[in-house]
Amino acid sequence: MNLVSFSLILTGVLLNAVAQLALKASVNSMGAIELKMADSGAVALRLMGEPWLWVGLFCYGISVIVWILALSRVDVSIAYPMLSIGYVVNAFAAWALFGEVLSIARLSGIGVIILGVFILARS
Repeated sequence: MNLVSFSLILTGVLLNAVAQLALKASVNSMGAIELKMADSGAVALRLMGEPWLWVGLFCYGISVIVWILALSRVDVSIAYPMLSIGYVVNAFAAWALFGEVLSIARLSGIGVIILGVFILARS
């Protein structure tokens, strides 16, 4: 895999990670969203007023374009597992931004993911 291909994959992964964090930020103040038909309109309106929701959706849109560019250069069997880099980024970002817990089990899993991505990238 060359530098351009890897850069496209990494950019797509990071945009996807930012999108996830932005969506989380958009619902943080709302708490758990109940799936009740009676409340769905009010919940949708409230969500549509959250700027972070739009940031997240925009990042998803751009990430799809970047991902298509990456897939045009790299086998999907190589590119798709690279998405797991997003788990690592999001775990640390969620810890820093939202105070989520990074337990020993989670850190161990992150280590396995990093090792797997390294092996995959070298193949």
